[in-house]
Formats: sequence, C-alpha cells, structure tokens
Amino acid sequence: MMMMMIMMMMMMLLLLLLLLLLLLLMMTMTMTMTTMMMMMMMMMMMMMMMMMMMMMMMMMMMMMMMMMMMMMMMMMMMMMMIMIVMMIMIVMMIMIVMMIMIVMMSMII
Repeated sequence: MMMMMIMMMMMMLLLLLLLLLLLLLMMTMTMTMTTMMMMMMMMMMMMMMMMMMMMMMMMMMMMMMMMMMMMMMMMMMMMMMIMIVMMIMIVMMIMIVMMIMIVMMSMII
C-alpha cells in the first residue's frame, strides 16, 4: 500500500516537472500558434492526468484508512486475548512459585 502511495507521489512529481519543462519551452521559443495550441493541449492532458491521480490517491487513502481501522480493531481484540492469556499464565506461575516455596520451606523445617 505504502509503495503504491510512493509510486503515485513520484508520478505526480514527474508530471509537474514535465509541465515546468513545457512552460520553459514556451518562454524560450517564439513558436507559431499551432505549436502553442499543441502545448496547451498537452498541458490540459497533464492536468487531467494529475487530477485523476489525485482522485486515485484519495480513494487509496480512504481504503487504507478503512483497512487500518479494521486492522486496529482486530489487533485490539487480539491484544485483549493475549492480555487475558498472559494474566492467566502469570497467575499460574505465581501459584507454582508459591508451591515450590512452600515445599522448600517444609524441606528446610
């Protein structure tokens, strides 16, 4: 999931860079109208792509959030179970230790 996010980010950055390059080209070269139009079209396309990417990212984020929430809930449940088990184990250990202590005391006596 995280990898996907990173990939998306990288793509966005690349698109932005491309846009910048196009702008620079426009500035430097005194182009004809057709080329300008072409450039504009390209830019528009890029923008559209970016928007799409953003939407996708948002969706991904939402999905991730949901997943995280679910995972958290599961984890909580698991943690509770583990805690209970641990408590029982500890109690058992204490009992055993007590027994051993008693036995040792009796032996000494």
